Amino acid sequence: MTTTHVDYQLSQLDQLEAESIHIFREVAAEFEKPVLMFSGGKDSIVMLRLAEKAFFPAKLPFPLLQVDTGLDFDEVLATRDSWVERLGARLVVASVEDAIKAGHVVDDGKTSRNRQQIGALLAAIEDNGFTAAFGGGRRDEEKARAKERVYSHRDEFGQWDPKMQRPELWSLYNGRIHAGEHMRIFPLSNWTELDIWHYIHREQIEIPSIYFAHEREVVERDGMLLSIGPEIQPKGDEQVEKKMVRFRTVGDRTQTGCVESVATDTAAIIDEIAIARVTERGATRGDDRFSEAAMEDRKKEGYF
Repeated sequence: MTTTHVDYQLSQLDQLEAESIHIFREVAAEFEKPVLMFSGGKDSIVMLRLAEKAFFPAKLPFPLLQVDTGLDFDEVLATRDSWVERLGARLVVASVEDAIKAGHVVDDGKTSRNRQQIGALLAAIEDNGFTAAFGGGRRDEEKARAKERVYSHRDEFGQWDPKMQRPELWSLYNGRIHAGEHMRIFPLSNWTELDIWHYIHREQIEIPSIYFAHEREVVERDGMLLSIGPEIQPKGDEQVEKKMVRFRTVGDRTQTGCVESVATDTAAIIDEIAIARVTERGATRGDDRFSEAAMEDRKKEGYF
């Protein structure tokens, strides 16, 4: 008699997907008022896709929250709106400009809008009474994010203390909080940039077009290629050039650089990322180059 061996071992992507879906369901069951932080970038889109799978065929049991810097790429906002419409989700927009007017954020003319998101985010969490906020941070992105647990406790001021984190043995999470506190939840903690792109490729996920190679006018500044626009114009002897580029990460237009690339589809991007030796934030985010501890300092204040 012939016997057939069935291999029930999950692929790496399937294991990551299952872990993330488990986290979403745990949070939805445990917390009174969660929210998913949705920028329209690749990581938050993958996170949203996982949330969609976690609760299908029901609608998402929580709203989406976007912190609008006023300097987001048009392509990113268009993709954000497309996802919101398709899922029938409720979108809460926290505007940095409104936060400045309300006095939650002080605009000194020097601080980037990317950093000013902190005040707008904390005000939105407090005003809406959110008790848990899903974020798309991954441990491979940056040193400070590598320190963070899946459940990241924030005190009544929205601050993070990296020395006071809770153990997470055997994927058991402690979500207990006091009034005024909240948790940041990171379902993609164990994913890498390459995993994200493999998942986008496998699932055929809609992402902003600027992630793919295209021709754009850029200027080189501080070792980065910045896109020419209303906020970015050449200084001194800087020269405007037309190059084939793509964005590895998206954010504040004044702080987000692009990289030279000919990768026009996800398969080509996977090949490109597989040999990259610098993370997307280290390569193209100006605000992360400020100091070795730039990200950790912002996270302690309440950043994503």
